Amino acid sequence: MVENTLFSGESKNVEYKITVPEKSEKYMKTVVAFANGRGGKIVFGIDDKTLEIVGMDVDNIYKTMDAITNAISDSCEPAIRPDVAMQTVKDKTVIVVEVFPGAERPYYIKSQGMFKGTYVRVAGTTRHVEDYMLRELMLEGKNRYYDSEICQNMKITDDEIEKLCKSMKETAIRNTWQDSEKAKIKDVTKNVLISWGILKEEGGNVYPTNAYALLTGQMFQQPAIQCGVFKGTNRAHFVDRREFEGSIQEQMEAAYQYVLEKINMGMTIKGMYRQDVYELPTDSIRELIANAVAHRSYLEPGNIQVALFDDRLEVTSPGMLLNNVTIEKMMEGYSKPRNPAIARAFAYMKIIEKWGTGIPRLFEICREYGLPKPELIDFDGDFRVNMYRKRNTDTETNTETSTKTDRETIGTDTETAEKILKLMKEEPAITAKMIAKQLELSVSGVRYHINKLKKDGVVEHIGSSKKGTWLIHK
Repeated sequence: MVENTLFSGESKNVEYKITVPEKSEKYMKTVVAFANGRGGKIVFGIDDKTLEIVGMDVDNIYKTMDAITNAISDSCEPAIRPDVAMQTVKDKTVIVVEVFPGAERPYYIKSQGMFKGTYVRVAGTTRHVEDYMLRELMLEGKNRYYDSEICQNMKITDDEIEKLCKSMKETAIRNTWQDSEKAKIKDVTKNVLISWGILKEEGGNVYPTNAYALLTGQMFQQPAIQCGVFKGTNRAHFVDRREFEGSIQEQMEAAYQYVLEKINMGMTIKGMYRQDVYELPTDSIRELIANAVAHRSYLEPGNIQVALFDDRLEVTSPGMLLNNVTIEKMMEGYSKPRNPAIARAFAYMKIIEKWGTGIPRLFEICREYGLPKPELIDFDGDFRVNMYRKRNTDTETNTETSTKTDRETIGTDTETAEKILKLMKEEPAITAKMIAKQLELSVSGVRYHINKLKKDGVVEHIGSSKKGTWLIHK
């Protein structure tokens, strides 16, 4: 297993050196890059071009190992303590230097100083840190967050704070369609905003943080969301483009509505009534954009990009994943917000759900829709999620049809849920198959809505699956 991973080629966390360079600086850049990131291993004794295992001089190997340890200790600030060991592979002995993720970031080469001597690992290569990355590392090393830092040269009044509090509650109520849950939404106060990190109290005074500026659209050079539609599967030909400004929650909602306008929409006809359904799960579209807004790096000057291609919806947010976050962990539901103040505000306003649930739920819903698996990409300082459209489809944009494919019938609109609830009230013993028949929907689509209603606490099924009844809490 070791040979299949450590010696199968260089990667984002493995680098080869044929020998130990006379000038330690040639590999010290990678050492600090690993410490500033997710850790990694440098293997001495392997040709990085041919992958040939040439080995090290066995007679002097302990002396060489000591020299590597001392060079790292002398060259790096703060101190880095690697694990240096030898390993025999194909009758050759190599030296494996393992560098662990550091907690006192940023790590840098002493002789170059912090600004010139800090390096990071990007897409499997060691690069000099960009200014915004260095600032983020500095905050991370102090266990602080950019969105919770005081927004310089910005003043606020109690009236402005009250206006934000009122607006946030109105948004929360608007995003909650169950009356019993609306009544449970608590007021937002100045103290609540302080506890979330949207305001900061220092020396008896209250100051706005960067989160406050972003939530009110008053950030200097407020970032925007760029949306575009492309012909084909690459960015060669624009069909349409838009850029949305304002508060980050307003931008998110505008971008979401833009996507809904551009994706295919079919119709099902029931008597005199028409029901619109979308080709992609609308809840997932909304959450993808919301997560990009909540988790992007606001130190990086770029904008969130939402791009629609013939085969996919692509949401790209500036900033690599945080150092202790991996795609594998995200698939299992792990999440560490880059902007916890914004994440708390979004959770209160019902814009995002519990942290960490978005990615597993995205995969689950796409599977229910019969869509290809989404793709998560961490690359070149950005993070991207691709949600793929069905390749073979007989539903045309804005074309009436009574064909009930999975894509058409698993809508997430409130109208469908209300129709299901109405039937449950009229006939508590009704089954999913009976509902599907009456509404002319697929059984899988009805079950999707029922599961969502159950999850939201709107309905409860009492008794067995065949002879039970529906209890409605709304």
